[in-house]
Amino acid sequence: MKFQLRHSIFVIKTNPYFCPMAPTTALSFNLLGQDLLLLPQKAIYWQQEKALIVADVHLGKVGHFRKAGIAVPRDMEQNDLAVLSDLVDEYKPEKILFLGDLFHSDKNADWDWFVLWRRQFPKLQLMLIRGNHDIIHDSNYIDLDVSLHDELTIGPFLMLHHPLTELALKNAAGYVFCGHIHPGINLTGRARQSVTLPCFAFGDRQVVLPSFGKFTGRVAIRNLQTDRIFAVLQNKVIAVR
Repeated sequence: MKFQLRHSIFVIKTNPYFCPMAPTTALSFNLLGQDLLLLPQKAIYWQQEKALIVADVHLGKVGHFRKAGIAVPRDMEQNDLAVLSDLVDEYKPEKILFLGDLFHSDKNADWDWFVLWRRQFPKLQLMLIRGNHDIIHDSNYIDLDVSLHDELTIGPFLMLHHPLTELALKNAAGYVFCGHIHPGINLTGRARQSVTLPCFAFGDRQVVLPSFGKFTGRVAIRNLQTDRIFAVLQNKVIAVR
């Protein structure tokens, strides 16, 4: 799978692609004998492991920008955590795998929201694969019983934050799940309408997940003809290729 940055869209309003009150439709996808549900909330539920997989939540980004004097709605952090709570209530996972960039920057007031959220699910196993934005001291996560990893192999899958190059993938210890680049697929209509939707991008050896957090951009990726691309619409996931 090769990725080439084409353009990005920066969003600073409530995510238009998911309405928590509306019914949603997951898309079933079997990979290496494992049953995955691709969710319109931009997450994956792995049925055999009873695990939610999410990438690039970027909690704390709102507080980071507000601290810099940039006007951002205060409730965006709570909205992301509310969506995560809804997924936990619906799918009853035993664990959540965060593929990096759980918290955006240095510790700020938004961390308190995450602490309150964690207390609602004390028995839920939380596992964080470190990303480039995960710079908060490890003790903060350990105090919340969040395990920390640079990489993690579970079954046939290798959990990372950064996508691997084609060369590195040949020696990878499993099929790679990753995030980091906030992938999107650009769709063009007959009248030259154009929209970039978040997407799940499955290549021969790795999948890149869309960013879970609402306060993030997304980048249209150039993909190979053999890749499987699933676009995230308002309340469902569809196969583009």
